Amino acid sequence: MGSVSGSCNACGATGAALMKLSLGKDFFGRAYDRLSPSTDQSPKWYCEGCSMQKNLQRDFRDILEEFDKLSADQGSTLSNHEEFQRAALRLREIVAILAGAANESSFLTVTDVTQLIGRMQTTTVRT
Repeated sequence: MGSVSGSCNACGATGAALMKLSLGKDFFGRAYDRLSPSTDQSPKWYCEGCSMQKNLQRDFRDILEEFDKLSADQGSTLSNHEEFQRAALRLREIVAILAGAANESSFLTVTDVTQLIGRMQTTTVRT
């Protein structure tokens, strides 16, 4: 994790420490590297609030990707009932966080998340 001064690439905030997260795990515990490649001439740096929203976006995308696999009858982590329930809970948490935020997220809308929740509620996971 690094810190620089300047303005947040998402909200434009200045005067706050900016962060760029490096190695991490996705929502399902799979390792990935969030750093921009060394050839990236314009890396993105975020304030604390936008960094948190970026993490919410990442979780949403991870869940959406696995749900799309499940819907297409491909191998999906969400075919496990416990993982499906955990993902559904995380989506409800994301809605609550976004709805309670002072500023609208630059990365994700409550509408997108609630639509996925609705899709998931009509799905039965076979155990």
